[in-house]
Amino acid sequence: MEIVEVKQVWEDTKKELQKALPSYVYDTWIVSLEAAGYDNNIFSLLTVHQMAVELLRKNHYAQIKTALEKVLGKETEFSINYDADLAEKYKKDKQKEKSKLKKEETPAKPLDNLAQMQSFSNLNLKYRFDNFVVGENNRFAHAAAFTVAQNPAKKYNPLFIYGASGLGKTHLMQAIGHYIIFNKPKLKVRYIKTEEYVNELIKNLQHGGERNARMEKFRQKYRNVDVLLIDDIQFLESKTYTMEEIFHTFDSLHNNNKQIVITSDRLPKDIPTLPDRLRTRFEMGLVVDITPPDFETRVAILKNLAEQISMKIDFDVFEYIANNFVNNVRELEGAFNKVSAYADIEKVDVTLEFAKKVLNCEAQKKAITIDKVAQASAQYFNVTLEDFKSTSRNQKVSGARHVAVYLAREITQKSFESIAEYFNKKHTTMLYSYEKIKNDLKTDKELDRAINDIKINLQKGT
Repeated sequence: MEIVEVKQVWEDTKKELQKALPSYVYDTWIVSLEAAGYDNNIFSLLTVHQMAVELLRKNHYAQIKTALEKVLGKETEFSINYDADLAEKYKKDKQKEKSKLKKEETPAKPLDNLAQMQSFSNLNLKYRFDNFVVGENNRFAHAAAFTVAQNPAKKYNPLFIYGASGLGKTHLMQAIGHYIIFNKPKLKVRYIKTEEYVNELIKNLQHGGERNARMEKFRQKYRNVDVLLIDDIQFLESKTYTMEEIFHTFDSLHNNNKQIVITSDRLPKDIPTLPDRLRTRFEMGLVVDITPPDFETRVAILKNLAEQISMKIDFDVFEYIANNFVNNVRELEGAFNKVSAYADIEKVDVTLEFAKKVLNCEAQKKAITIDKVAQASAQYFNVTLEDFKSTSRNQKVSGARHVAVYLAREITQKSFESIAEYFNKKHTTMLYSYEKIKNDLKTDKELDRAINDIKINLQKGT
């Protein structure tokens, strides 16, 4: 088959794969593949990503094979090989694209805008859209945030982003502010953590001096802006006076067509003591969530971190870290930073053996027992260990027990027989509990968040 025909076959195959694969998998790993030949019934592909060889073989072999066979009309095999020359060309092309984009987007006085960002907006330059890794866990939230950044107050106002700690809510929120400052420099942006807002409010309410003048200045600080970014709004809980101030600030901004973006670790309806008038305002725009990243997104995040510091790391190291740090982006980044820092200090390459030695994940897993998992689960759902081991069929108890069994299996890797012995149940009952939670997690985001919270609590306790 001539190379022109081979390339056309691959273009047609990509169309099939675009329909069969998640968009982030297609965009990250498939788009950059190039067809190299078709001989002896083996379709040869070249990749610019070293890790793509193993990752695609391991996770998407069947989809690629099926798509190729559909286009070719017969059974076939394929090979994927890393091409260093192609990778170098790809890297240079990407750098040219970034350079061109930067020139188009950078306003006339970037230094002035940078000074504004640091002194007025309270943003961290680290959090930008261009270094935010998009996966299925955050794709919708990212799209909504980027839409808001491009057209503040035109759509999704307010934008409410919720999810567990360390999943990227603050990154997305600050990326909005960062984008606006550099692309719409006339707009005033201000970012504030709710806890800092509360402390600032208390300070201005203290007796002495011109209290009224201080309060007026404080109010204008957050109302005389075009975009207000409020992080961790759940800290409003039970702070009556602060809720009152936020309510009037919200109304002032919204009535004047100013953009509001809010983050929280839970839905507005799940924040205790939040008044209905605030809850309904938080829900009147768009509410989006971020969930823990899947394996491929975690690998992409690690790859991105390695590229930022120009560190060459093999796929098996990324795989090891991604398999052992699954709860959130923050702990994933922390694990990577620990490994890279130790490698830099000791002046050695980052190998799988080195990463295992530094992170010592196996020893940490051994430290978490079935009993510890059961205790953490019981505490989270407000039941007792005695409830777990009893014959009670109470819905609350059985639901909590299902979660405890699932976590015990996932974290400790103990056999179902060992888990059954601890819970004083039959082996088949433990297997049922595990499979039930595993299936429910595919659609139940609240359950996913509960399990994530228990894992975090377990890690804090070890």
